[in-house]
Amino acid sequence: MVQHDTSEHDTNERDAIQPGDTAPGDTAFGDATAVISALLDRWSDGIRRRDLAHIAAQFTEDALFQGFDPEPSFGRDAVSAYYGKQPAGLTADYTLIRTSALGDHAALGYAAVAFHRPGGPVNVFLTVVAVREEGSWLISHYHVSRVQ
Repeated sequence: MVQHDTSEHDTNERDAIQPGDTAPGDTAFGDATAVISALLDRWSDGIRRRDLAHIAAQFTEDALFQGFDPEPSFGRDAVSAYYGKQPAGLTADYTLIRTSALGDHAALGYAAVAFHRPGGPVNVFLTVVAVREEGSWLISHYHVSRVQ
């Protein structure tokens, strides 16, 4: 497992692998773990900074997004609206449990995430599907399940 306490990473380390980059020695796909880690690092950095545009930019234009709302939503505007209603001070730390390549332009990530909120942490499992669009890796499917 790869554990990420994003509060301890600096921006240069977090952005070491950019969307579209490949890991040394890999094919055009790159390493699924590196791709998912870089993407979730940028996502969690946006949450920490409460930068709604940055968070939404990590998703495809038509992304399926299933947070804690009862119904799924779709697209960057919905992602931005969802995080806009979250409390100030929210952060997200994750531990990757599994990643895998789904082809040259898609990767799957499964992680345990602790959302730290003013009222206490909320622990979830997060599944993401990342796709490569025009050279950038973006989240096309996002689904959380609360850990009870």
